[in-house]
Amino acid sequence: MSCVIGGGRGGDETTLPWRDQGVLNLVNSPYAKLHSVPVRAVTIEEGFWSKRRKINVQRSIPTMREQLEQHGRMDNYRRLVGKSKEPQKGPVYSDSDIYKWIEASGFALQSGDIPDLRSGTASMVREVVEVQESNGYLNTYYIEDKVSQRMLTHSQEVGHELYNLGHMIQGSIAYYRATGDATLMNAGAKMIDEFLLPNFGPGPDKKPIVSGHPEIEMSLIELYRTRGNKKYVELAGYILQGDDRLGLEKRHTIYMYSGTPFTQRTRLEGHAVRAMYACCGATDYYMETGDQTYWKTLNHLWEDLSQHQMYITGGVGARAAGEAFGEAYELPNAQAYGESCAAIGNMMWNWRMLAASGEAKYADVMERALYNGINSGMSLDGTLYCYRNPLAFDPDSGETIRNPWYDTTCCPPNLERTFASLPGYFYSTSKDGVYVHLYDNSTLDWRLDNGTGLKIAQKTNYPWDGDVEMTVTPAQTQDFTLFVRIPGWVKDAKVTVNGKGIEGAQAGQYLAIQRQWTASDTVSLNFPMPAQAVASNPRVTENRDRVAVQRGPIVYCLEQLDQPNMPALTDVALASNQPADKAFRAEHNRNLLDGVTVLHHRGWAREKSPANEPLYMPAGTDVPKLRAQDLTLIPYYAWANRKPTQMQVWSTYARA
Repeated sequence: MSCVIGGGRGGDETTLPWRDQGVLNLVNSPYAKLHSVPVRAVTIEEGFWSKRRKINVQRSIPTMREQLEQHGRMDNYRRLVGKSKEPQKGPVYSDSDIYKWIEASGFALQSGDIPDLRSGTASMVREVVEVQESNGYLNTYYIEDKVSQRMLTHSQEVGHELYNLGHMIQGSIAYYRATGDATLMNAGAKMIDEFLLPNFGPGPDKKPIVSGHPEIEMSLIELYRTRGNKKYVELAGYILQGDDRLGLEKRHTIYMYSGTPFTQRTRLEGHAVRAMYACCGATDYYMETGDQTYWKTLNHLWEDLSQHQMYITGGVGARAAGEAFGEAYELPNAQAYGESCAAIGNMMWNWRMLAASGEAKYADVMERALYNGINSGMSLDGTLYCYRNPLAFDPDSGETIRNPWYDTTCCPPNLERTFASLPGYFYSTSKDGVYVHLYDNSTLDWRLDNGTGLKIAQKTNYPWDGDVEMTVTPAQTQDFTLFVRIPGWVKDAKVTVNGKGIEGAQAGQYLAIQRQWTASDTVSLNFPMPAQAVASNPRVTENRDRVAVQRGPIVYCLEQLDQPNMPALTDVALASNQPADKAFRAEHNRNLLDGVTVLHHRGWAREKSPANEPLYMPAGTDVPKLRAQDLTLIPYYAWANRKPTQMQVWSTYARA
């Protein structure tokens, strides 16, 4: 395999100070069009996301650490140095739970110092690195009688050794960018430099490896961006290419989404999180090498995602069996898996595609996933989590959809790291200016790529209202382009600068506003936000003759407890014979579900429940009699935050 790696940096450290590195450090990535803004450069102020982020820091991250302690995740480390007599606990990937928590902590600390969190994380890091072996190996599962199983082909497919290492690297980088403490990052680099690189890789004198669960690929490349060792990119490229010496069965390479050349992939299949993480690593690899075969493959896979495989919530992964993608248009509702980690992986991949291209369609998918399929994953009080996120639910199934802990507890700390890192997704810079991706009350205090200081303040009630006012203040009068995203769901967006209308705003595009900017220039955005019924492709069989409802970026659902007389949700319908501008009445309720805009709709309910009808009947005799029914819809992300009740996103669309 050959590649050309750009960067132009020397030594072991990137030229950008650790405090100035974003979620991705793309300043020297030659094929990245956009450059990340550091988390600390954006302050999210009182508004929609501030509530979630406050809960995340005050409750979610601390209570998750308590859960990790109670379930023995740190004792797995302590026992190896004689500080605990507890046996090993948890699955083979349990170490990654600690590393994802450290990453969440690191991102939280990038927004401001939290002494107790900083000292607690530093203590955890010390306990982790204390167990590293002299050869660099660090893993709490493959020890004692399991040492002989390290890095075996079968172990690599299911053992998650490289997955754990990948999360250690990501967690260590987030913590390093918060504190400048490279202790954990040095441990990760040591495992790569002294254990992996000398023993594994291409060539007759080295053993082959497969990632098994992609994660190591993007981690290696981010470590390269942080430390400058090009061997990390080369190793990531080797893993993405696969190694024929392993002789893996096709069904395994499909499920793992690794082990065969990434550029030969033609569709998304297998384990959904693995596929999303593989796409993240492949996009990172493209941004360092410019390999067009990767870019072609990535765009082909993205079309498969957006046209065939993605839920309206931005969730992915249709099947519980294998936590996997299904066939094209296979998007069941009640049986949807929609793992929280997969929606996060979808956002992470689209963030990278956005950075590589500057195209708004990727930011649209990010927004869809963030406000819906990701935000639904954590309860409003920050202590309960969804592993799967179905689009229909009946509590009579016996399933408890939100829980404080899962033995496979990947989703809770993954959600926590996402909300902690959120400021880093609002803006990017480029050689031409600055991009605005997301909207909420916030202040950017950063600089253009040419070094000119820049502040942008947003004032808005988004996502409940489509008006956004931005004050743009460069340190000195400066000619640059402000790229504002016009969301794909918008019709008839209006944009003004200092009160003067700007033409050219198109849904699903960035509007480029190039001018001489001076202090306190004002940009006003107006995104009309009527609720609208949305139909799916007719090949999505479960959704035929059904619609979902979306207002702005928010997808809505029905919960049975909100409906008068509480009819079974399968017995209600939305009315199709109302004018679009009158079908739904929006009302903001500050006292409901931490403050949400609900939608009121005059729909229908069956006069007689089909539960009392025969299983089969002559065609034409099954036309239901309908009565008027007032319906109330709430944001999907807020479902299952009260008592157990039926829920559905897709409802019958009927004319009485």
